[in-house]
Amino acid sequence: MVTYTYDHIHLRSRQPLETAKYFNQMFGAEIKESIQSDGQGRVDIDINGLVVFIAQAEDTTPDGPHEPYVGLDHFGLRVENLDVAAADLKAKGAEFSMEPKDLRPGLRIAFVRAPGDVRIELLERRE
Repeated sequence: MVTYTYDHIHLRSRQPLETAKYFNQMFGAEIKESIQSDGQGRVDIDINGLVVFIAQAEDTTPDGPHEPYVGLDHFGLRVENLDVAAADLKAKGAEFSMEPKDLRPGLRIAFVRAPGDVRIELLERRE
């Protein structure tokens, strides 16, 4: 049986650092600047173990829908073995928008498309 655990939530913002400062002020989030897989800067926050990545939105990125709405950029679930997890999900009828692949040394990812066009990132992190 595959075990899934929480990894992260990923947001896009026109002002990532300002967004992070809000979470810091409101919820005591620790702010950490990092680099995304594509080399672009990103602001990460940690709210007592709840990790949120806040990426810079491009100027052409449309605003999100007004409430109520359906959808979310994506959230991540960590697995011990991505290939086993992918096979298990495919057997259950899951639709993959990105097949498992090595993103960089120590990190394999895939994306599953859930109802409502919600993207779920599966991550296998190795030391």
